[in-house]
Amino acid sequence: MLAAMSAQPPQVTLVLGPETFLAERAVGRVVAAVRAADPEADVRRLEPGTLEPGQLVELTSPSLFGETTVLVLDRAHELSGDLAAEVAAVLCDPAEHVVLVVVHGGAANRAKAVLEACRAVRATEVECPTPKPSERLRFVRGEIAGAGRSIAEDASQVLLEAVGSDLRELANACAQLVSDTEGPITASVVQRYYAGRAEVSSFQVADLTIDGRTSDALEQLRFALGCGVAPVLLTSALAQGLRQVGRLASAPQGARAGDLARDLGLPPWKVDIVRRQARGWAPDGLARAIAAVAEADASVKGMGGAADPGYALERAVLAVTAARSA
Repeated sequence: MLAAMSAQPPQVTLVLGPETFLAERAVGRVVAAVRAADPEADVRRLEPGTLEPGQLVELTSPSLFGETTVLVLDRAHELSGDLAAEVAAVLCDPAEHVVLVVVHGGAANRAKAVLEACRAVRATEVECPTPKPSERLRFVRGEIAGAGRSIAEDASQVLLEAVGSDLRELANACAQLVSDTEGPITASVVQRYYAGRAEVSSFQVADLTIDGRTSDALEQLRFALGCGVAPVLLTSALAQGLRQVGRLASAPQGARAGDLARDLGLPPWKVDIVRRQARGWAPDGLARAIAAVAEADASVKGMGGAADPGYALERAVLAVTAARSA
């Protein structure tokens, strides 16, 4: 599903398909390859809602200092006709110092000029389709193998049943499983791990909430409470997740993932997740979210006068996702 990126990144890469997690990984590989060659490379992400006429031409104009610039155009399928034509013109004649990454949802009739331009210049194409069930099993095995471990086929199926089909959550679960267990990963290992690790459900609630996925977060919250997860574990996971976003947001721009992992006390796989989450947050929204979680924590511990911890947690989830949207 995700082609390996060569050591020398191509000048134009088309990341095509609806699976956002695979798309993020593809973008990350291009950026990593560029920064391996030029650690001072400037990375800029552009979106249709903020891209203005003439801006892309200005950003790709020759540089006096010759530094490399990586321009990532997210959600290119949402470009209007005029902007799509401008992007297509830049793609057909890219500046030597610029690496272009076009992220397109895959609909052939959306921003068609951009797709045609990418193919005209023979852009490296990375497909990110919605995976089928059998592909999700291969994805799990690949994640485990990439960490130097192996997992039995029936254990992969058990993990899918425990976590669900979302690739981002599966990647998170694979990393946790590798980190917290030793030896062969069998079905019984996965079952024991999930039976004895209620906090895994709390982390899933936190990640969904911080991502702004309100309905999914509320559904997972009710499931976790129904399985007996202590409310205090849920507020703790939310608080920890928001603190990690805040710490990463205040870290130096352009810092390497390995350096961030060391400085922030996070495992390397978690840095990429928190980095993605941080892009959806502004400082004032983060402050409001932290205050809402603190209030919920006081309530579930009996200090806020709340008779129903579940209600207090639902309010916190709604407040956090609203703060992110704002």
